[in-house]
Amino acid sequence: MSDPFKNRSPSLNGPATDLIPVTPSDSVDLPIVAVALYVEGKGAVRFVSQAGETRTVVLLDGAILPVGVRRVMATGTTATGIHGLALV
Repeated sequence: MSDPFKNRSPSLNGPATDLIPVTPSDSVDLPIVAVALYVEGKGAVRFVSQAGETRTVVLLDGAILPVGVRRVMATGTTATGIHGLALV
């Protein structure tokens, strides 16, 4: 099988190389900073950005939030099926 990623360095300009499942937590960061979030089910997402700021946004089904995210908080998050887009 041909691999279009074989000779490509991970880049913020290109596609993510993987999805990481997100379990919202008020005390535990994601294993790596996600370059964006994907939300399957609409609702609020409270998160700590890569810059260290706590933010809350309301997203629709299938939304992508193109912000670096360190942590998705359990308190204040009602969206479901959250995944982090990752460069690994």
